[in-house]
Amino acid sequence: MASFSSASVAPNVAAEPWLRAEGSRQEELFALAHAERVRVFGDEVFVRGVVEVSNFCRQNCSYCGMRRDNRTLARYRIEADKLIEMLVHHRPASITDINIQAGEDPVAVREIVLPLVRAIREHTPLGVSVCLGTLSPREYAELHDAGASFYIIKLETGDAAHYRAMNSPGRDLAKRLQAIRNLAATGWAVSSGLIAGLPGQTDSMLAATLDLLAELPLAGNSVSPFIPGTEIPLSHEAAAAPELTLNCVALMRLRNPERIIPAVSAMNLVGKGTYAQAIRAGANLATINLTPAEWREDYLLYTRERFIMDEQRVLDAIDAAGCRPAARPLIARE
Repeated sequence: MASFSSASVAPNVAAEPWLRAEGSRQEELFALAHAERVRVFGDEVFVRGVVEVSNFCRQNCSYCGMRRDNRTLARYRIEADKLIEMLVHHRPASITDINIQAGEDPVAVREIVLPLVRAIREHTPLGVSVCLGTLSPREYAELHDAGASFYIIKLETGDAAHYRAMNSPGRDLAKRLQAIRNLAATGWAVSSGLIAGLPGQTDSMLAATLDLLAELPLAGNSVSPFIPGTEIPLSHEAAAAPELTLNCVALMRLRNPERIIPAVSAMNLVGKGTYAQAIRAGANLATINLTPAEWREDYLLYTRERFIMDEQRVLDAIDAAGCRPAARPLIARE
């Protein structure tokens, strides 16, 4: 049986033979990934809050319930003042960072995200991440100048033909890759990631996507399992296997030990205990959902019945993995 050793952990480790690892072989993979995370980060897991400020989106991706053509979805934008009050005065004590997330909605960037970032930077010690899709160079610069330092911009799939099939007409993988490189070149810490088990995805495609992510100028990686939401064209497809998602986490850690890798809440939807297992497999970031309850079910990445990671659930998962919450943000404040 092929096996990793500490000397062979490198960006060119072949991923494909390990994608479907189970049993003792998977435990070997997890143990090596865990050791790499401990070597670089110790037993600390970063804790980030997320606010989903708008579900308007100009894109029409096949795997997302917020796609432009979903006419059943009640669209919202949360007022910046409400979010500022919550994050400045009522945020959970354990978070050191905040992620501001939305569909691809330039109106929300101007009216909500920019004032929110400025207020967070002025009134809190929190690090600021944003996940807002593909924007203009001017919008990226305004967000960075306001105080955001981490940009999350996912690929979902690194195969060009598969990317075109899954995304809005006219979207191009090469342009997405150029956006990542441009963001990194202009001072952003950038995180990108994939969907494991996306319909039409082969193991060779998935392995090639992991190769691509390993080579990009990234500070973070992520993997989410495919969840067949009820309001997308792919609703009839099967969900990703939890083992596949977890193996991708471990492979990401082995490829790039210094990167930030989150356990994502969708892992709870594909298998009991998968979220805590992701931390054991090398993830070092957990996220508390801070979106006010009245809007949460309409932030429709998957299904309306979401598994919300509140502070206690996050802290329990970190503890179950034998880790502790970090006391510092992802990137030191200037």
